[in-house]
Amino acid sequence: MPHITERGTIPNPLDSRIVKTPSAIARRAFFYLQECGHLKAGVGQHTGRQNSQSFLFAVVLDGKGTLDYDKQHRELETGDCFFIDCRIPHMYQSNPESPWELTWVYFNGCTSEEYYKLFRAQLPSVFHPLSTMKFVSLIQEMMRINAESYADTEVLTSELLVSLLTMLLTVNSISEEADTVLQTKLKTILSFIDANFTADLCLDDLASRFDISKYYLTREFKQAYGETIFQHIIGLRINYAKRLLRFTDKSVEEIATLCGFNDQSYFSKQFKKAENITCLAFRRRWRD
Repeated sequence: MPHITERGTIPNPLDSRIVKTPSAIARRAFFYLQECGHLKAGVGQHTGRQNSQSFLFAVVLDGKGTLDYDKQHRELETGDCFFIDCRIPHMYQSNPESPWELTWVYFNGCTSEEYYKLFRAQLPSVFHPLSTMKFVSLIQEMMRINAESYADTEVLTSELLVSLLTMLLTVNSISEEADTVLQTKLKTILSFIDANFTADLCLDDLASRFDISKYYLTREFKQAYGETIFQHIIGLRINYAKRLLRFTDKSVEEIATLCGFNDQSYFSKQFKKAENITCLAFRRRWRD
């Protein structure tokens, strides 16, 4: 009899999950989805299970946590993945000081157990690939096609689960390729931002344009460039504003608009925060 405990004292709007009940045909013929989702952990949140007829794969997108599984205690951090047999008692828990963000999938069916045994013959349950991009994208696709049920949803989901299991068995060989793909995509995104920083850029639009999870983009961009996308855009705008203040006679309001700020007071606040001086004081300093 499955035993499940879950506790989250503070619900989070980033907690998004899909729970599915497989059809009789799916149980007989396919790999089938039981649950998948994305979670930004609340304070005190943990999950414990035993004797659950599932296999669980999860990616730590951000933050830290712990996994107790197969009589071992493991500390997990950003970029770690874990693949476990949920029939074995286990508990995973977010770090209260650095709550984690997870994406995960529970599944079963067909030869899931055999795939798991092959995986464990190569790697431990917790591993850290060079890149998690392909894993994250695949789970996102599962969430997308299972948001509503259609005649072929279970067939397509089974195909995605086969892809996931194949990736798990070949994780060492695909990591270098995935890392190169990620670096190329990040450079393309950076170039686009640098060329359009005065436009009304938002994370959702960037994620959609470049076909990447906004949560994954946020984490990987900061890891690659040492600042968030927001910080990078603000920095570009402030540098442009400094040139306009020094070499033109445009008003602060005009400069704010030209730099991509829709609100002059917000621009002035960001400028002073960055330069520790007001816009007009900056102009006087460079002209006196």
